[in-house]
Amino acid sequence: MTTRLNPYLNFSGDAKQALEFYKQVLGGTLSLNTYGGFGAEAPPGYAEKIMHGMLETPSGFTLMGADNPPGTEKPGKGFAVSLSGDDAEELRGYWEKLSEGSAVSVPLEKQMWGDVFGMCTDRFGVTWMVNITEAG
Repeated sequence: MTTRLNPYLNFSGDAKQALEFYKQVLGGTLSLNTYGGFGAEAPPGYAEKIMHGMLETPSGFTLMGADNPPGTEKPGKGFAVSLSGDDAEELRGYWEKLSEGSAVSVPLEKQMWGDVFGMCTDRFGVTWMVNITEAG
């Protein structure tokens, strides 16, 4: 397998809902493993929470995530997940689904650097950036 870099998102109990939402947005195959599914004793109330989830999409994206166990803090917000390329139809489709019901901080529109760009924070608190490279 080739070495790859991919985002791993941490959630506070709603990883399943978030990863299922991202599957609706990006397509692909989602595998979810719960804390209780490995036969070990799960933290109280966490048997059905996600210990590890992975979404692999037809476009080659891999997105992973999990519910933080009780007593652990969700890491800081010093990150965003970026989708970029020149397939405007595909990227606009992702944007429409991701931005629905989200907090849009930058509307998807032409920017001073010549590309179409937008940024939003979805209902799970994840910031997404979409950049469409203009042909030229």
